[in-house]
Amino acid sequence: MSQRINQVIFCLLLVLTFFSATASAEGIKLKALELERVENDWLLNTAFQVELTPGLEDAVQKGVVLYFQTEFDLTRARWYWFDERPALAQRQTRLSYQPITQQYRIASEGFTFSAKTIFEALQAVGTIGGWKVIDNNQIDSSKSYIAAVRMSLDLSKLPKPFQVNALNNRDWNISSDWVRVPFLPNGPNIIKR
Repeated sequence: MSQRINQVIFCLLLVLTFFSATASAEGIKLKALELERVENDWLLNTAFQVELTPGLEDAVQKGVVLYFQTEFDLTRARWYWFDERPALAQRQTRLSYQPITQQYRIASEGFTFSAKTIFEALQAVGTIGGWKVIDNNQIDSSKSYIAAVRMSLDLSKLPKPFQVNALNNRDWNISSDWVRVPFLPNGPNIIKR
């Protein structure tokens, strides 16, 4: 009898593990982050893993345009006042589906890309290369800073009926956590994988 109970408990744990793994698979996660200096600018290269929920994927297939916002924030802690914020940058990436050509279109800051599959399209949405986020004149090379980055679905850009649905449905609120890394202007490049 106790062996049968152990088998049932084991099966339940397997089922729970499976459902928790599939539930956590959707969303946005940072895979890589690098800040590189090019002349007097600091460029951000990031790779996010973007996975849509079935509801969002269905909405894109039916013509709803999704806007993803990537935010970069550079701060320096000060004991006597609020943190100093020398650099703040935002970037929007647009994802749409064209039923006539059966292709996904990605657009961001003058760059456009077409993809045949949702997987390729989401890879393009999550990849940012050479984004100027810091001008060397904005920072003091002798001080240390904290660089932070995140990506999220911009719900304010959805059509109004979908905005109401997004407020009531967690599946439409996808966002990565803020990822914070130390930044030393005279130190080595920041690489997080």
